[in-house]
Amino acid sequence: MALIEFTGLTKRYDHVTAVDNITFTLAPGRVTGFVGANGAGKTTTIRMLLGLTRPTAGSVTIDGTAYADLRNPIRLVGAMVDPDVFHTRRSGRNALRTIARVADIPDTRVDEVLALVDLTAAARRPAGGFSMGMRQRLALAAALLGDPETLVLDEPANGLDPEGVHWLRQLIREMAAEGRTVFVSSHLLAELAQTVDDVVIIANGRLVTHEPMASLLGQAKDTSLEDVYFSLIAPGGLDPTGHTIKEPS
Repeated sequence: MALIEFTGLTKRYDHVTAVDNITFTLAPGRVTGFVGANGAGKTTTIRMLLGLTRPTAGSVTIDGTAYADLRNPIRLVGAMVDPDVFHTRRSGRNALRTIARVADIPDTRVDEVLALVDLTAAARRPAGGFSMGMRQRLALAAALLGDPETLVLDEPANGLDPEGVHWLRQLIREMAAEGRTVFVSSHLLAELAQTVDDVVIIANGRLVTHEPMASLLGQAKDTSLEDVYFSLIAPGGLDPTGHTIKEPS
């Protein structure tokens, strides 16, 4: 399964550094949570991973290869970054069939992923009539179409009800148990803490910490991921190199 390596990854826009020399590795068979405030650099990092944004410096590779150079990316990396990309007049099933045909994926797989995300009954309805939670499920189905080794999920629990969040947690754990590399960005820290094996925290574009969830809680002597997060990013707090984390402007 896939090993994802971020090495000195940096992105600058004019005089603004969105991502600043971050280095960490995502291991197969583990769920890694990606945590940071709005503007911390999470989305830019994910976009560089998926080849949507070019790094200013450094690299991010999947088994040594940049996403843009993968021969059949949909079968290697499943990405869920925007639930509103589907044409509103297309049915959920047709939206997935369009993606599948480009990658030579059979319609039987479309039906499999629709069942997996519990959208079989709504599959022939126009996507424009889907609730936010249903659009999230459809986006997740699209990410799963190629049965990929790696899943990159940006705020996957948005719009899901409590039952849906519980279902998503179980699905993510099952994907990792099968040996997949799972990278999940979320603002729901309490929920994330119940799902992940490892945590990556960034602030102001810089890596604050990357370590196992159990180790992070044990070393910090805090009772929750939320407590750890706020203690690490507090003005005057220290990152792993000993540098003071600047207060967000």
